[in-house]
Amino acid sequence: MCRLFGLTSSPRRTHATFWLLEAPDSLSAQSHREPDGTGLGYFTADGAPEVHKAPIAAYADRSFAEEAREVESATFLAHIRYASTGGLDVRNTHPFEQRGRLFAHNGVIEGLDLLDRHLGADRSLVRGDTDSERFFALVTRETEAHGGDVSAGLVAAARWVAGNLPLFALNVILVTPGELWALRYPDTHELYVLERPAGGHHGARHLDHTGRHGRLRVHSEALAGSPSVVVASERMDENPHWRLLAPGELLHVGPELGTTSRIALPDPPAHPLTLADLRPDAAASQRPV
Repeated sequence: MCRLFGLTSSPRRTHATFWLLEAPDSLSAQSHREPDGTGLGYFTADGAPEVHKAPIAAYADRSFAEEAREVESATFLAHIRYASTGGLDVRNTHPFEQRGRLFAHNGVIEGLDLLDRHLGADRSLVRGDTDSERFFALVTRETEAHGGDVSAGLVAAARWVAGNLPLFALNVILVTPGELWALRYPDTHELYVLERPAGGHHGARHLDHTGRHGRLRVHSEALAGSPSVVVASERMDENPHWRLLAPGELLHVGPELGTTSRIALPDPPAHPLTLADLRPDAAASQRPV
């Protein structure tokens, strides 16, 4: 299953180090299913988006994913992909960038022909083949239609998909240079938030998060002295304050770490999908790692 990770310390820029494929068995245990892509997105000091990503498969050179990447930003977005739609190509690897925003998704949306028709000319925003990037294009269009309000754009796009397309899951994280949004919909996959004070739960400690299967590790000594908010597909440490987002919950973290949330999609999808409904490759990508 794809893994999502978002971090904001806005307005303070933070040095953080990311390992995107660090599990000891990732090099040797060929029986384990390997990720199909890894990506890290962040913003430069002048607000320009930067994305480093690569399609990673069992037969590919994994040097990109195995090396640690130290970067500085007020917001970060990392993603480890298990492909459901679209081939192993850098164009299909998350995060995606549109209009200065970064986006990553975990889930499956079907009915892409109908989505393409609904996008119309805005289909030109999409460079690859994934359902995720198509949905991002819809978010981008709806955001502009709502005067640049990302929350409204994200909700409008999600409601249209939930009402019109076969849907398995729509867990997303979207970041700008100073803000973060996360949506969990419906209850198919988990998505957690941790509002972390300076130094963490025990105080004076750096941030050091590791996923259960070692696919993703994040370290930041700078966050021993400043607060942050983290969103992830799983609890990444023993902190008791991780909170599971409710189905349909939209979380927004503002430029000063002001956090708000609401149930933006209270109703289930009109055309829900189960694992049994998915193509074998899509179903494999959505099972827990």
